[in-house]
Amino acid sequence: MTKRRPPKNPQPDAVGDARSAIDAERAAALLAAVSRQFDKLNATPLDPGLFLVSTPIGNLSDISIRVLFVLASADRVYCEDTRHSRKLFSAFDIGRKLETYHDFSGESDRERILDALREGKSVALISDAGTPLIADPGYKLVRDAVSEGVRVFPVPGASAILSALVASGLPTDRFFFGGFLPQKDGARLEALEAMRAVPGTLVFYETPSRIEAALAAIETVYPERTVAVARELTKLHETIAKGTARDLAAAFEVEPPQGEIVLLIAPGEAVAATEADVENALRAALKTVTLKEAVEDVSKGLGVAKKMAYNLALKIKGEAS
Repeated sequence: MTKRRPPKNPQPDAVGDARSAIDAERAAALLAAVSRQFDKLNATPLDPGLFLVSTPIGNLSDISIRVLFVLASADRVYCEDTRHSRKLFSAFDIGRKLETYHDFSGESDRERILDALREGKSVALISDAGTPLIADPGYKLVRDAVSEGVRVFPVPGASAILSALVASGLPTDRFFFGGFLPQKDGARLEALEAMRAVPGTLVFYETPSRIEAALAAIETVYPERTVAVARELTKLHETIAKGTARDLAAAFEVEPPQGEIVLLIAPGEAVAATEADVENALRAALKTVTLKEAVEDVSKGLGVAKKMAYNLALKIKGEAS
């Protein structure tokens, strides 16, 4: 198992004055540039619409100028937990009212936000950390806003998924985010088995209390694949551990991981899809899309000839008629 920790901050020289990372002249120039960018944003009021605002996942310094502007100037700001988000607003001296929108918010809460959007208000939505809607509430709100013609603005920023992926050393050209694995052992095994043919890195969120069971399931389904466990990303105790599921489980018995976890599984070796694989994929696809779309999606996804997929799709349609 390999384990990476961020380097400690270098200490100033014992001799002479303590030195900043950036000299005073350059720091002043950077601050002036930041101020100019903020002034450009502040010259024009926010457009009406729903702003999906990404916030830091640990290190508050990762916040962007545009995020600060939107949070300070939106007509309303909704968050999952006002106590949690208040820390972020206090850190940047943004004193304003915060309202809640979370997993337990109902249709009436959603309608109240939509009413504000219908009135031409600017509404910002944030999660406790990272990008809203990614394993966080907001999908139904965005869906309804889009259906009513309300403009939705992404305000990008930190994402635990992408941060873990790019720092893991696992393939990044294709990946699949599966949210949280099921809690029950059988369902967890089934979920992992169903993803066997995914041609990319598998990415999940996990918790310290469930990581042992998750690794046990991965060892059963993918015993030879490389696994990465990234925790406390961008924070003081950030670590990324890699190895097989068995290796990691053994290491965590000695030093259990704490904090927020991103779990990644390397893709398996490419195996040519069989006719049965193609037929099963087509049967599933034809339940929701047209024959043409199913053939297109399956041939691309499994890397098989369109003609083969088309002939099998006709066969399946013929059976149904």
